[in-house]
Amino acid sequence: MTEEEFPRPAARLARRRFLTVTGAATALAFASNLPGGAEASAASRLPGDPFTLGVASGDPLPDAVVIWTRLAPKPYEPLGGMPYNAMTVEWQVATDERFRHVVRSGKAGARPEYSYSVHVDVRGLNPDRHYWYRFKADKHLSPVGRTKTAPAPGQRVDHLTFAVASCQSWPDGYYTAHSHLADENVDAVLFVGDYIYEYGISTAGGLRNVSDPVPDQFRTEADTLDRYRLQYALYKSDPDLRAAHQNAPWIPTWDDHEVQDNYANLTSRTNAPVEDFTVRRASAYRAYWEHMPLRSPAPQGPNYMLYRRFTFGRLAEINVLDTRQYRADQASGDGWHPDSPESLDPARAFAGDQQQRWLFDGMQRSHSTWNLLANQVVMSQMDLVDPKLGDTYNMDAWDGYAAEQKRMHDGLAALRTRNPVVVTGDVHAAYAMDMKRDFADPDSETFGVELVGTSISSGGNGMEVSVNGQNFLDHNPHLKLVNERRGYLVVTLTPHELHADYRAVPYIDRPGAPISTVKSFTVEAGNPGLNPV
Repeated sequence: MTEEEFPRPAARLARRRFLTVTGAATALAFASNLPGGAEASAASRLPGDPFTLGVASGDPLPDAVVIWTRLAPKPYEPLGGMPYNAMTVEWQVATDERFRHVVRSGKAGARPEYSYSVHVDVRGLNPDRHYWYRFKADKHLSPVGRTKTAPAPGQRVDHLTFAVASCQSWPDGYYTAHSHLADENVDAVLFVGDYIYEYGISTAGGLRNVSDPVPDQFRTEADTLDRYRLQYALYKSDPDLRAAHQNAPWIPTWDDHEVQDNYANLTSRTNAPVEDFTVRRASAYRAYWEHMPLRSPAPQGPNYMLYRRFTFGRLAEINVLDTRQYRADQASGDGWHPDSPESLDPARAFAGDQQQRWLFDGMQRSHSTWNLLANQVVMSQMDLVDPKLGDTYNMDAWDGYAAEQKRMHDGLAALRTRNPVVVTGDVHAAYAMDMKRDFADPDSETFGVELVGTSISSGGNGMEVSVNGQNFLDHNPHLKLVNERRGYLVVTLTPHELHADYRAVPYIDRPGAPISTVKSFTVEAGNPGLNPV
């Protein structure tokens, strides 16, 4: 069985950009710099390396960043094979990858009720600089992660780069795109949904076609806390995903598959009893927090405040949305349909009034040149012409909630001088769109742009443009790009210009695919609209 195949989560850990510390020899080499270093050679109480799921960092502030790991020496067993008792984990943050200059260190608890996940909100850091971090549990050292703080409030910044990624179904293929993302020099990764898929895994692991059969516990759909935890362990077993986490801080949000396909608030896809689905959502949200570099506290029950804002000096502000937790059920039974009284009903919530007020109030006060919205599903109008039905729209996207969509568009249009840029996932395709006052009129005012990144793996190898993709291009004049290969988006910002590179790989049914830029666009600050490069 090769290192890419199931189920060897610890086979390949770090990228060439920074140091990986594993094994007894390395532990001894750095023992003098570790808290409790005198115990580094002591016999371990654990049944193996607890850092099989890697390390991560996220939600960067000018003086702080969250660093994360989860202890799981046997990640496919209950509680990761850990003994059922709390454990102390030591951590360090340094200004260099060899930890000669440790600036913060301490101890954190790893508790069984949170699946031995560790979330350290490291404070007192300097703005706009790289740091390296690592953990120690018994004699075991984690891989080393690299992270970066945000620039200080009001700081003049001449350059920022963000990656946008989403949709990484494990059985749909290899995470080759993450391998390349791990080599990008980005300030942060915006992950905009579908980190896991709740579906059961086939015996052969789908397109991965693993040589060892997938164990029985993965073949049922995730719907309990233990089962969601197993799904995250499987996904994080992928070495390319772990490498992408090690390279830069992530700013994540969820979409639907972290709970269930196309769920809406407390309405399940299968219309399960609300009481049952409430328990399922609470389990899914808890497992999500346990496996993401998010600040404490953990979700308590079926609700979690995930929308939040990050400021990067005077150059950029990132508004992270949640369009899944507060929405009404999809109109017309979901899917693609013409507009209907239900989809046009002004009382139907999507992001919800409270979140929209938070967004527009924050953007109104923003002093940043660029204001990004990290958004799950397509916000612009997207018309798919059906030969029998005529114009149809995706009832699971903003189009299916037309009144709130219009309020969002009107609010962004009023703030067009704030240079709104929507970055989106979900559709397993790369789209580039001008956002228009009237999407049917090419000459209508453009108030912003929407950049939709394709999936990491969901949808398999994909293609350049499908029949539906061509339909979109033919009937949506504001749409400037469709590409349905797998990959991610890189957005580079300066005070004068946004530059977007759509990066894609030609295949994911086997490892080793090269990466290329399939299309690039620029947007001038103060002059919204896409300009092809």
